[in-house]
Amino acid sequence: MMGRLGRVQVAGVLALALAGAGSVALAQQTKTDQSTPEKKYLPIPGFDKTSIDASANPCDDFYKFACGKFAANHPIPADQPEVDQFYALFNVNTQELNGILKKAEEGGSERSADEQKIGDYYKACMNTDAIEAKGMEPVEPLLKEIDGVTDRAQLPALIGKLQRMGVDVFFGYGEQQDLKDATKQIAFVQQAGLGLPEKDYYLRTGAKDIQLRKDYVTHVTKMLELSGIDADTAQKDADAMMTLETNLANASMGVVEMRDPEKTYHMQTISTFEGNLPGINFGEYQEALHSPHVSELNNSTPDFFPAMVKQIETTDLATLKAYMRYHVLTAFAGRLPKKFDQENFDFYGRKLYGQPEQAPRWKRCSNSVNAALGEALGKVYVDEYFPPTSKEKTLQMVHDIEAAMDRDIDSLEWMSEPTKVRAKEKLHMVADKIGYPDKWRDYSKLEVKADDALGNSERANAFENDRELNKIGKPVDRGEWQMSPPTVNAYYDPSMNDINFPAGILQPAFYDKTQDDAVNYGHIGAIIGHELTHGFDDEGRKFDGHGNLDNWWTPDDLKKFEAKTDCLVNEYGGFTAVDDVKVNGKLTLGENTADNGGLVLAFMAYMERAKKEGVDLTAKTDGYTPAQQFYIAYAQNWCENSRPEMVREQVLTDPHSPDHFRANGAIVNQPGFAAAFGCKVGTPMVPVNSCRVW
Repeated sequence: MMGRLGRVQVAGVLALALAGAGSVALAQQTKTDQSTPEKKYLPIPGFDKTSIDASANPCDDFYKFACGKFAANHPIPADQPEVDQFYALFNVNTQELNGILKKAEEGGSERSADEQKIGDYYKACMNTDAIEAKGMEPVEPLLKEIDGVTDRAQLPALIGKLQRMGVDVFFGYGEQQDLKDATKQIAFVQQAGLGLPEKDYYLRTGAKDIQLRKDYVTHVTKMLELSGIDADTAQKDADAMMTLETNLANASMGVVEMRDPEKTYHMQTISTFEGNLPGINFGEYQEALHSPHVSELNNSTPDFFPAMVKQIETTDLATLKAYMRYHVLTAFAGRLPKKFDQENFDFYGRKLYGQPEQAPRWKRCSNSVNAALGEALGKVYVDEYFPPTSKEKTLQMVHDIEAAMDRDIDSLEWMSEPTKVRAKEKLHMVADKIGYPDKWRDYSKLEVKADDALGNSERANAFENDRELNKIGKPVDRGEWQMSPPTVNAYYDPSMNDINFPAGILQPAFYDKTQDDAVNYGHIGAIIGHELTHGFDDEGRKFDGHGNLDNWWTPDDLKKFEAKTDCLVNEYGGFTAVDDVKVNGKLTLGENTADNGGLVLAFMAYMERAKKEGVDLTAKTDGYTPAQQFYIAYAQNWCENSRPEMVREQVLTDPHSPDHFRANGAIVNQPGFAAAFGCKVGTPMVPVNSCRVW
């Protein structure tokens, strides 16, 4: 599922926020092929007056005031798990990508090489008649290879082959910058291989969790049956597979621990690592994965591997084969006959997220191309939808907000001078990436066929796998992006020490060139501040300006910092998200710190910009002063209407708090808010005691 503004490397890329239709006119598709939208998705304006509930007191519940009419105005479409600003823009961007792809699909011999690839990838994905006609044929070679396993000694090479094609089995392997030497690109291994979102889904004892596990076993049984396994064997295999995955889950680290880079950095020689893998030829695995043979790697979850090896040794071969078969089927369900696609959606969409209907094919195929050929598609997107003026204005806001953080560090009473020097050193080394990369990715070696949907997916996964692993041992490319240009998201990378804002998020409502600075600084400005603050949250603060894991804090300053972040842990941990499930204050600490600090910085930057440009801060537009517009725009970043299943899954797995709490949770800690709305200390939005880190 998709995240909401993130960081990479330490916690992984948190991809785009699945947002909803907003003031989007709901796209209706034909019932026959779902190939094109009949109505256009429309962007939400930067200042959305239709969402404001003027009858609500902004001092009592600012979210209700800024977003009180949003849910009623924007019911959740059947093909989405929620509606919010991110999904609204996601739909608009997907529609624009679809237009580019349909043109590329129809193009003739005059198409460029990249246009041929994106057009043919889309065409093959959309051709459901061809997919149905081929049936199981495209995936049979992999299934036969799995069925042909007669000895555990065959597993390393098979696991490597499956992972290279994008099938998540047993564990993960990849490339990363060395956390303590960011000039080096190294190999890492870590826990993986679960069909449910994370370990606690296998272990929690609540009624909903027990039912979800039953639903998962039923789903696995059906997928195996659809692939030709008889009913009794499929049921037996699914039960045994659940036991296998539960044992893997028991050995896995939790989502909170996985956020800590100090707990996920364990450099080992390859001989030491292989010593924990008795009976497994790791060299054969690397060969099949197309990885260079390495002399050392980061074993990020060392306790997992002995337990995994035990499961491989003690689980009967039939169960291991059923496990791999299922993960192949679910990885490629969207490229298999409709019965697989529907069953896969029934569990992962309907049961897990409460989404009644699957997104139309044109949406899913458009975003599949973006995932596989993001920079080839993104180059066209940027040319059509991201003018140079948007990049220039965004860069100005970035510089304003970085200057605000410089001033903010000077003003911190709790931080000593030596730590301030190091903090500023890191701040001044942050690289700013806006819109798109300076150098576009080369896809010339990726083969795309207009009549091979599943094969295209396999080859695209293998191409990206090879591209990533080929970086091991090479100089770091600091110009590289981890997100494609059309992505509706942004991120901070602690090893790169850079902030990244794809062109896809620099659109209304987040950046609206028709709006005043007050609105844009509240929207995208707060997001810029959010990503910048990630460099100084509970994870980011562990890295120095060069991107190395290095404690640059004095012991006393670190104690003061942790006391301040504990305040946020307690604040957000008190919010009940859905039913009896509360927000996990520790899991969400980094994002909550970034929300709070980012909003402070954006407001400081806006006030300085307004001063330079002679803005009358008492004048009203649409009935609101610039400061009021700023805070309303920020809160409207998080207007949402979500299904309870979606909120539950998010709270249990996502390091971001639910949208409602991202608005109010940050507002209560803002020093400029009370004056903007005339709120007295002691009102709900201006508590006597508040939290402040940055």
